[in-house]
Amino acid sequence: MSKFNDDYMITMDDIVREGDPILRKVVDEVQMPPTEEDKAELRCMLQFLKNSQNPEIAAKYNLRAGVGLSANQIGLNKRMFAVYISDEDGEMEYTLFNPKIISHSVSMIYLPQGEGCLSVDRKVEGFVPRHERIKVKAYDMDGNEVLVKLKGFPAIVFQHEIDHLNGIMFYDHINKENPFALPANVDIRSLYE
Repeated sequence: MSKFNDDYMITMDDIVREGDPILRKVVDEVQMPPTEEDKAELRCMLQFLKNSQNPEIAAKYNLRAGVGLSANQIGLNKRMFAVYISDEDGEMEYTLFNPKIISHSVSMIYLPQGEGCLSVDRKVEGFVPRHERIKVKAYDMDGNEVLVKLKGFPAIVFQHEIDHLNGIMFYDHINKENPFALPANVDIRSLYE
């Protein structure tokens, strides 16, 4: 039985840090329909993201704010992630199994401040090029197939999390010679332009 259930609170001690082999592994698909254990783990992951964005809870438990969390970031070999984005447009929350990008735009975007990761305890300078729009096929908590269309910041978050499930870290996308160089011959702009 997994410790990551509805009564458990994930803290930074549970987050696997860079250098751990599971972060470089292509994790296994989750059998559909998901088990109660799979669902409880995913709810627990989503609750961590909500806690991490709550100033009081985050301060009390010393949590770093996160908008996405993949199962391998808490040591689970499962293709699933939770995303929680709260901004002036409202809240977006996703708990998805076996997500897969089935199409994406040619145009790309990047976060001018770069990306961060709960599994990376250092500042990594550089631009991370991402597709501006993506279409993702996945399964929801009930095991139903869903199609999610995303653009802008949520699309960046999804690409970051799906990379995790494929053993890819965000800094793998940064230009090695010049971290602030952008890919040539590509329509790319800052997210905030």
